[in-house]
Amino acid sequence: PVAAGSIVVPYGHVIGNEKWRGSEIAQRLQGKIRLIFEDGLGLVDFHLSNRTCILYISEADLVAGDEFKRRLVRFRNAVSLGGIVIVEKTQISDQYFLAVQKLVVLELGMVLLPVANQGEASQLITQLVSFVREQSKDHSRNPFIRKQCSQLAEPSVFRTVQQIPGVGKTKALLLLQQFGSIHRLCNASVKELELVVGQTVAQQIYAF
Repeated sequence: PVAAGSIVVPYGHVIGNEKWRGSEIAQRLQGKIRLIFEDGLGLVDFHLSNRTCILYISEADLVAGDEFKRRLVRFRNAVSLGGIVIVEKTQISDQYFLAVQKLVVLELGMVLLPVANQGEASQLITQLVSFVREQSKDHSRNPFIRKQCSQLAEPSVFRTVQQIPGVGKTKALLLLQQFGSIHRLCNASVKELELVVGQTVAQQIYAF
């Protein structure tokens, strides 16, 4: 897997994995953004900046089995970059989408964006490039960077919060979005907890 910080993306460029050379995405991106291809990007498909990259899951990946899941987990465990996952949601792959959404958003704490095809994906990448470029100067307004900095992106923290009696994945997500860290969650009052999870669960969390 590519190590964080080992890829330097020149300003105004996108670095694409060599495997995408000649693809519909690459053809549509040419002319809109400056696309450079490199071998050895490992798990990453496109680097939008030094800190933000894209992992692309095609319809074929979804139908083929669980290899794409292993790839996402390996990426999350090995790399400290902001990962945006683009998934082809088609009539064929629609049946797998809910499971992918659960894995990417709830378990791995990453951004998930569905597209219908590679043409739509190229438009999305073009928009993301300009967005990341504009917002990179202002970290507080960039949801991708904020998500990366938040402890919500850490699967271990997410799993730990789920160990609290009465707290499942949904409530764990709500609690981490509200309090941001286990430290702040531990110091929350019953009233503060009630606003997020209701009275009964708030008492359980506080007691625990």
